[in-house]
Amino acid sequence: MIAAALEFRQNFALAARVFYSSGLLAEMTLPGLRAALLAAWSGSRSPSRSVRIHAANSPDKTALIWRDRRLTFSELNERMDRAAVGFQHSGLRRGASALIMVRNRPEYIEAQAGAGRIGAAGVSVSWRSTAPELTYLATHSKAKVIVFEADLWPVIEQARKGLPWLQPRDFVAVGGDAPGCRRYEEDFLGPAGSTLRVAKGTDEDAAVVVYTSGTTGKPKGAVRKFPKDAMHQVFRFIAETPMRGDDIHLVACPLYHTTAFGFLSMSNLLGATAVLMDEFKPEPFLQTIERHRVTTTALVPTMLHRVMSLEPRIRSKYEVSTMRAIFTTSAPLPGPLAIEVMNMFGDVLFNVYGATETGVVTLAKPEDLRARPGTIGRPVPGNEIRLIDASGNDVGVDHVGELYTRNGMLVSGYHADPESTKASMMDGFFTVGDLARRDPEGRYFIEGRRSDMIISGGVNVYPAEVEAVLEAHPQVAEAAVVGADDADWGERVRAFVVPRQGDGQLEDGALRAWCRERLSGPKVPREFVFVEALPRNPTGKVLKRELRNWSSTG
Repeated sequence: MIAAALEFRQNFALAARVFYSSGLLAEMTLPGLRAALLAAWSGSRSPSRSVRIHAANSPDKTALIWRDRRLTFSELNERMDRAAVGFQHSGLRRGASALIMVRNRPEYIEAQAGAGRIGAAGVSVSWRSTAPELTYLATHSKAKVIVFEADLWPVIEQARKGLPWLQPRDFVAVGGDAPGCRRYEEDFLGPAGSTLRVAKGTDEDAAVVVYTSGTTGKPKGAVRKFPKDAMHQVFRFIAETPMRGDDIHLVACPLYHTTAFGFLSMSNLLGATAVLMDEFKPEPFLQTIERHRVTTTALVPTMLHRVMSLEPRIRSKYEVSTMRAIFTTSAPLPGPLAIEVMNMFGDVLFNVYGATETGVVTLAKPEDLRARPGTIGRPVPGNEIRLIDASGNDVGVDHVGELYTRNGMLVSGYHADPESTKASMMDGFFTVGDLARRDPEGRYFIEGRRSDMIISGGVNVYPAEVEAVLEAHPQVAEAAVVGADDADWGERVRAFVVPRQGDGQLEDGALRAWCRERLSGPKVPREFVFVEALPRNPTGKVLKRELRNWSSTG
């Protein structure tokens, strides 16, 4: 009892500190306070509850800007409820899954929240997915409804041939028509003025499922639920940053990416206004900052590199002094790039380490990046970190070990994959296979990955999946895929290919076309190296370390 009371007091003090420092406390009205208390009483844990609170607190404040369209918090909240009613009328129930394959636009946010508000899972899928990838994801997640952007219909049409349990009405087209499918705006959304009524605690089952590549070469569905500890962990992170309720937050990463969704959710929590970019391009990114007086954004390092690759005369055209925080995550941040970015934007760069499975683990503030470029910083309060060697022992300062973490944001596991879940856990700690070290000042540095995962432009690419596609080509005998350092993308995919004998000349172009039909863009190899044989150890395992050495010298 005493421990519970102490925990409540600490969490309340943390929330109060964040509300005060972000300016939210001064903006709180009586209707907003009532909505917040109602959400707490009902046990609501869905991320979209913050939109409901701000709809009561400041209904006319702009929540979302996309192109020339603006939605207030009141309008966005109503459309989330209408999406939830649409899912209910579609037969989606508590614990079921809806697959969402939509670009950066308000309907993505509405559909994701709508599923969560009835206790269902919104499954985020890249709009670049191929038909075979989409079929696998829909099958593995047991999707009951697929919401997709209308111009993606050719891929959807191919994929649905392998989804016999779905009927035409289970496919919902956004932003246009698709043959035999319902239209999001006209046929799916509940009627204007819909009031969603669900049983108390329903959205405790809410989840976001993000598929990330796994050890089998097939994507693994990381299931993020929202236990009470998750909100406390979010507050701990925000307390370490300059995020405020009057922010204009720019969503530049694709919303299916956890970076975009996570930082948008935190901005919603504070009642900030979000601006959606259709697709990241470096000069339009700067134009958008100037036009909307953007104060925060979240990017992967590749995007930062592309901005800094612009000619100085182009960079200097735009006013970017409104920026208070640029968060970068999802891939290693080169030290020189960090310094270059801060020299342009000021000391507003924050390097965040985390994963889909773990949430935010460490944070490097500008002073950390100035002092030790390349660091991922120190643990965010609420995180416990262990560095474990191959023998299962904790390692000391400046020694490398596999990074395990425990916090309130850990995923509940991998969907329908208990073996992978078990393999990633140890005494309540979770690992994604990264190797790290800790310096004497308590800063952490990533040294590599236990697995062969490639991160290209912030996107996870698992070699086994690419290799399987290559080896399905009739002129390929064997293939092995590794990551090669790339100044723009962090890593690029390089494929080593052993051609079949006697089948004619095998060319880059043919293999690249073959891969593009079966893999989404970041997974398609950028280079092909034709070899007579792959290096192997005595047991027949391909020595990828040697291939990486070939890659660095060849």
